[in-house]
Amino acid sequence: MRIIPRVVTIHDISGIGRTSLTAAIPVLSSMGIQTIPLPTAILSTQTVGTSGYSFLDLTDNMKAMISHWESLGEKFDGVYSGFMASPEQMDLVARCMDNLLTDKGLCIVDPVLGDDGVLIPTMTVDMVEKMRWLIGRADVITPNFTEICLLLGIEYGKKHSLEDLKSYLKALSDKGPSIVVGTSMPVTELEEPVFSSVLAYERTLNKFWRIDCDFIPVHYPGTGDIFSSVLTGSLMQGESLSLSIDKAVQFITLAIRATYGHDVNPVEGVLLERYLATLHSSAALCQTRLLG
Repeated sequence: MRIIPRVVTIHDISGIGRTSLTAAIPVLSSMGIQTIPLPTAILSTQTVGTSGYSFLDLTDNMKAMISHWESLGEKFDGVYSGFMASPEQMDLVARCMDNLLTDKGLCIVDPVLGDDGVLIPTMTVDMVEKMRWLIGRADVITPNFTEICLLLGIEYGKKHSLEDLKSYLKALSDKGPSIVVGTSMPVTELEEPVFSSVLAYERTLNKFWRIDCDFIPVHYPGTGDIFSSVLTGSLMQGESLSLSIDKAVQFITLAIRATYGHDVNPVEGVLLERYLATLHSSAALCQTRLLG
């Protein structure tokens, strides 16, 4: 790996709202990772809680950028994908994995499809089906619980035991990725589900990991993108999965708590810029625990 690792980061650009590339670039840069942006679309705002946004599909430009990099013989240390504008773009992500990745490069797919039990406005059933194929090409995937249900065809609204949730992660890993990190997991061993739990499965060690977060009654778009970006940066730095999860949870929890203390329109996302410097420090206390 080069002195500064380079990661092809395949997300959209949203003008308003700290999501996708406007979140991934500063996070990865703060962690000593060079971001090579490959934009999938340009939007005037992020799509959650807004309407009337502009949307420009950049599929043709993606093809041209990838072709140019291939002609230059470029190789990168990671490929990290998020929001897709069309099923065809998932083929382009796979092309990056096949043609632009170093031999020991890392493939991370954040299967951005939906939240709170529903597809996000720009997603389709065809894109869900294509994403089922793409995750099989990845080393690491970071779905939220809605996306887990969509990828596996599971009913979102029913009650899910901890053993159910663990079986879902393993079922996704069986499709290809060696690491599955599930966010917003509805752990139901308590009287009320804790929707801010993170559960992960690491196939090479056959281990499950868990970390719970205090519930904060607000929704900020982009928190999943930020979580996946911190996780990616930490794994690219050579950290273990358990410590990488811990760092991602601690950072996003700090950002949410701090933002919630201000009069900020949730549509704008968390106050990311104010807390990027904390990514330079080690996790204060490792709270991720091993499950049996």
